[in-house]
Amino acid sequence: MLAANYRSGDDFVVEFLGHRFEFNAADFEQRVTAAAVRIGLVGSNDLDENEVGDLVELVADGRIDEPRSGLGLYLVRHWERISLVEGESLVYWLRKLVFRGAWLDHRVKEGLLDVAWIENTGDFGYADPEGERTLVELMPVPSWRELQYRG
Repeated sequence: MLAANYRSGDDFVVEFLGHRFEFNAADFEQRVTAAAVRIGLVGSNDLDENEVGDLVELVADGRIDEPRSGLGLYLVRHWERISLVEGESLVYWLRKLVFRGAWLDHRVKEGLLDVAWIENTGDFGYADPEGERTLVELMPVPSWRELQYRG
């Protein structure tokens, strides 16, 4: 059994690419919602409880058995079109972004990375705590904006 690389609770326990992540429900919901916004599946994080529930089920289980919201129904009805965009899996990328955020947070907590403001991009990044160059350059993510749920 892998030791937890990130832990905020025990509502969701997931292993991904050799790492173990343990989340409380609120943390997992926030990370899943942020991931869906980041890839453009939804336009904002202003989702209702049922929409969040459908996204959480999709990320945790890889599918939505019984949609509870318009978003869930949209995903189930259009799964053939939405599940893969240019060969990229929706579920994989949602999980990857959830886990990437947890991994980065864990590295910050351990003092291995610092959060830094990057002046030229106007965004936050991660830097070596010793003041060296930026260590983590976040790779671009595929976009689901053309298929975005518009409710």
